[in-house]
Amino acid sequence: MTTTDNSNSMQSFMAGRAIFPAMVMMISLLLGNAAFAQVPPAQVTGPVLAAAHGDPGRNSQLNPNAIIVEGINYIEEEYFIEGTANRYTTTELQTGEITDSGHAYKTRFIVRRPADASRFNGTLIVEWNNVTASRDLDIDWWQSGAHLMREGYAFIAVSAQRVGVNHLREWSAIRYGDLDVTHAGMITDDALSYDIFSAVAKAVTREGETLEAGAPDVLSGLRPSMIIATGHSQSASRLGIYINNIHGLDPVYDGFMVHGGGGRIRDDQPVKVFRVMAETDMVTRAATPQPDSNHFRHWEVAGTSHVDVPFELEFAMMSALEEGRQLTDPQPRSPVCDRPTYSHVPFRHVMNAAFEHLRLWISEDIPPPRAPAMLLAQATAPVSFARDPYGNVLGGIRLAEHAVPTATNTGINSGESFCRLYGSHEPFATDLLKMLYPTRQSYMDAVRQVVEQNVADGFLLPADAQETMLKAENSAIGQW
Repeated sequence: MTTTDNSNSMQSFMAGRAIFPAMVMMISLLLGNAAFAQVPPAQVTGPVLAAAHGDPGRNSQLNPNAIIVEGINYIEEEYFIEGTANRYTTTELQTGEITDSGHAYKTRFIVRRPADASRFNGTLIVEWNNVTASRDLDIDWWQSGAHLMREGYAFIAVSAQRVGVNHLREWSAIRYGDLDVTHAGMITDDALSYDIFSAVAKAVTREGETLEAGAPDVLSGLRPSMIIATGHSQSASRLGIYINNIHGLDPVYDGFMVHGGGGRIRDDQPVKVFRVMAETDMVTRAATPQPDSNHFRHWEVAGTSHVDVPFELEFAMMSALEEGRQLTDPQPRSPVCDRPTYSHVPFRHVMNAAFEHLRLWISEDIPPPRAPAMLLAQATAPVSFARDPYGNVLGGIRLAEHAVPTATNTGINSGESFCRLYGSHEPFATDLLKMLYPTRQSYMDAVRQVVEQNVADGFLLPADAQETMLKAENSAIGQW
C-alpha cells in the first residue's frame, strides 16, 4: 500500500469516526420508539385442569372444540396469561405510539394441536375471538377447523376483549373469576387487547428458539416456523387496527387473514395480509375497493353470507358440548327475517384455499391469484349488485353452488336483530330446475366444469372439490 493510500485510508477512517456517533444517534432516534414499544413480557400458566363439559360447578372450559375429523386426533388445552399492557395511539394508517403503560390484565387462550406431532405442518393460526354475540366465539375455527385439522395446523383462540372476558367471569366465577382485561376497571375500552394478542403469540416457542426456563410449553414440543393471525367480523376490524397501528412497533405475526370486516389496511409494511369477504361484507365496502398489491390480497365470494349454515351448525354443536350433551342432528337457528335465512354457498371452501395460499406467500413469496370483484349495478354508496335473472350476484369467486344454481343464495337480508348478516336461501321451483337441468348428466357436467375451473384458478382445494362433487351426486337434481 502506498503512502497516499495510507493517508486516504486514515482520512476516511477519521471521517468515519466523526460521523459514527451522529449515525448512532440517528439510528437510535429512528428505532427508539419501536424498541420502547416492545410488548411487555407476560406469565403463562397451564394447562389449566378442567372438569368434564356439563360440570354442574362449571369448572369446565368454555368454547370447546366440537369439530370431528375421522381418523385425526387433536388435543385441546386452556392456559391463563397475565402481565401488563401498553396503550397506543391509533391514528388511521399510521404506526402508533405508546400513550401509557403498566396496565394489568389476566385472560385465557385455548390451544388445539395435533396429537401426533409428526402431522404438524409448521404453521400456527392465532384467532382473535369474536365477541359480537356478547361472548367469545372462535368463528374462523368453525369455518376452517376441519381443514386445519386435516392439514396439521396448530391453533390458538385468544380472549382479548372485555365483553368476552366478562362473559367468562359471569359464566363461571370458580374458573374465570379473576380474569380481567380492564386493569381493575381503570380501562373502559379494549385498548389492552392489542398487547394481549401480541403476548399470546410471543408466549409460543418458535422454530430455532429455546423454551424459557420455567415457562410452560404451550404447544408441547411443536415449534412453528410461521404464525398467522386471523379474525372474523368485529375481530377483523380489530386486526385491521392492529396491522395498521401496532404490528410495525413489534412484529409478532408473519401474516394476517382478515375475514369479513376491516377498513383500509396498510400495505406498505413487509407483512402479507389476505382479506376474504362474503357478499354481505361488501355492501358497505364495494364503493371504495382497496386494490391488490405486493403485500395485500382481497377476495370476494359471490352468494355467501356473513353468517351461514356452517356457522350455525358449529355454534349448535359447540353449545351442546358446553352443556355436556351430544348433538347428532344439529340445526340452524330460525330467526324471523324478511327472507329465508342463511346462504348455502360454502364460504369455508374459499377460506381454506386462502389459508394455503397465505402460507405459500409467506414462506416462498408466491403471491395468491387475483380474484374478480362482484359486479355492481350502482357503484356509488349505497351500492347495489348486478344480478342474474334469478337474483344471484354476478362476478366474484363463483363456486359451483352459485354458478350452477339450484336456489337464490345471497348475502342480503333485512329484519330485526342480526338479520342483515344472515343472507338468504330460496330454493328454485321444480319446474325451473327441470328447465335448467333436464338430465342428471347435464347437471353433473355443469358442476364438474365449475369445480375443475375453481381448482385450476386456485380458489378451491382438491379435498373441497371432492366434497362438492359428492354433494351434487347425492342430490336429486336431474332425476326427474
